[in-house]
Amino acid sequence: MTIWRDKEEFKARVLEWADKLDVKVDALYVRPMRNKWASCSTAGTLSFNGELLSMERDLGDYVIVHELLHFSVPNHGKLWKSLMRTHLGDYEHLETRMKQAAHHNPLRRTATRRR
Repeated sequence: MTIWRDKEEFKARVLEWADKLDVKVDALYVRPMRNKWASCSTAGTLSFNGELLSMERDLGDYVIVHELLHFSVPNHGKLWKSLMRTHLGDYEHLETRMKQAAHHNPLRRTATRRR
């Protein structure tokens, strides 16, 4: 299991994906979040739950790509799903693992609800 070394490594990965997906990130935070794995704003602010730092990198990539795609696709419709598949392959497997992680942490149970 490969996890993140620290916040800076995670943030660097976010910026790599942002560059790849042509997303302008104005502010980037890794902080405690009670009910979500991540959030984004139309102003270009991204916030990620600090708990992601103790999770496997592929799950971090799932959350990163998930949020970055919302800058261009605000829902979880066919286009969003197609883009997730393009960038992560079988992303549904990662989604299932994130749901399992949320299930094992009662505070996180609402974090993986569909928007």
